[in-house]
Amino acid sequence: MDIINLKPQRVWKHFYSLTQIPRPSKKEEKIRAFLAAFGKNLGLETIVDETGNVIIRKPATPGMENRKGIILQAHMDMVPQKNNATEHDFEKDPIIPRIKGEWVYATGTTLGADNGMGIAAAMAVLEASDLVHGPVEVLITTDEETGMTGARGLKPGVLQGDILLNLDSEDEGELYVGCAGGEDGSFEMEYQPSPVPAGWKAARINITGLKGGHSGMDIILGRGNANKIITRILYHLMEECNIGIAWVEGGNLRNAIPREADAVICFPVDNTACVKSRVENMAGIIGNELRQVDPALEVNFTLCDMPSHMIPGETALKVIRAVYAAPNGVWGMSASMPGLVETSSNLAIFRAKDGKIAVHCLIRSLADTAKEDMRTALACCFANIGARVSFSGSYPGWKPDMDSPILKVMKDIYKNMYNQEAKVKAIHAGLECGILGGAYPHWDMISFGPTLRSPHSPDERCLIPTVQKFWDLLVETMKNTPVK
Repeated sequence: MDIINLKPQRVWKHFYSLTQIPRPSKKEEKIRAFLAAFGKNLGLETIVDETGNVIIRKPATPGMENRKGIILQAHMDMVPQKNNATEHDFEKDPIIPRIKGEWVYATGTTLGADNGMGIAAAMAVLEASDLVHGPVEVLITTDEETGMTGARGLKPGVLQGDILLNLDSEDEGELYVGCAGGEDGSFEMEYQPSPVPAGWKAARINITGLKGGHSGMDIILGRGNANKIITRILYHLMEECNIGIAWVEGGNLRNAIPREADAVICFPVDNTACVKSRVENMAGIIGNELRQVDPALEVNFTLCDMPSHMIPGETALKVIRAVYAAPNGVWGMSASMPGLVETSSNLAIFRAKDGKIAVHCLIRSLADTAKEDMRTALACCFANIGARVSFSGSYPGWKPDMDSPILKVMKDIYKNMYNQEAKVKAIHAGLECGILGGAYPHWDMISFGPTLRSPHSPDERCLIPTVQKFWDLLVETMKNTPVK
């Protein structure tokens, strides 16, 4: 079965069209043009603002003109992640969706349901002639995944509505009323490569098989971080087997838990047995620790061609120690919302190669003071080795409003439709609501969506039955929007 035949067809057909248009972050020209053309072809007022956001307005249906205006909001970009064995150019190639049981996956890549499902639902609303609703504005922001550039660039006064429905959450039956803020940390330094001693040999250590995932949503699962794993192995090799490091490379996106990492090491020929044995021993230890959450971890050790240079020994040891000590994963849990991560860090990118060393982390927290604490901890690790320390891209969290009028409406609708209570939650991820609410402080905001799993990884998938429930809740919410 093709995904365009899934229910509700009016949503899935638009999602399929989105899979055919390349839209990695920072490369949204094609999807932006597609969305603008879609709005204009429907005869609707369509704006592309100076930041690259697309805004489309649809008038109220007869008799609903006195309702508060709703903004349906999603983001146009997707995280471009693929398996190493998959040939795919995210700037040119379409995503190939496939159905497996009750789930829709892609084929060796991210699916783009984050946030393609939100866009598809908004497109279905704009196109429909049989829905009842007040004034509707659709806001599709640009570059959410790598800096929330679109949300940051949205000017006050452009949108006219009063209620923001963010269509970017990932658990059906849950209404989100708050989210974590975030900040990027970067730590960089240079080194002068040194020659490899005569009579040494080289080997490559390769970390694969990890699940990775979203650095906010999945951080609580305790999955392996490829950068931390390879650093742990390298540290023990340096301490016990007299090795040098030619280069290290792992991770490529700040908001994805790194799944793969590589290093090339050099060592005296007579140390080969020590090195191979220690790698195998560490692989067994780490594999056992992660067997419940990342059972497919593989640590591969293969002899390779000799590199021309390596990182000076003292520099390499300092960097490996700093990365080993750097906070990663859950830093603290929320005291006010049990089960919710309050503060975390994702050691997302580690490069030590060609005379340059760079480490990039993404900090998330519901509390500004805890975010500052994490910043300080990371800064201490890397300032101590002489690295340049910088933080950027800070964005605010979204403080829950439990007295929200639209929250009450949606809770009542969900209870009436499904005879069960919707769960009201905050999320340890960076929704755009926090930033958008800064420009439009009067907005009443809720985030919801269908069930997705493993976004930001090639295991990303969407649970088919939840798309219908997501759509039905959206339709009923628009029908019951409060009066102005």
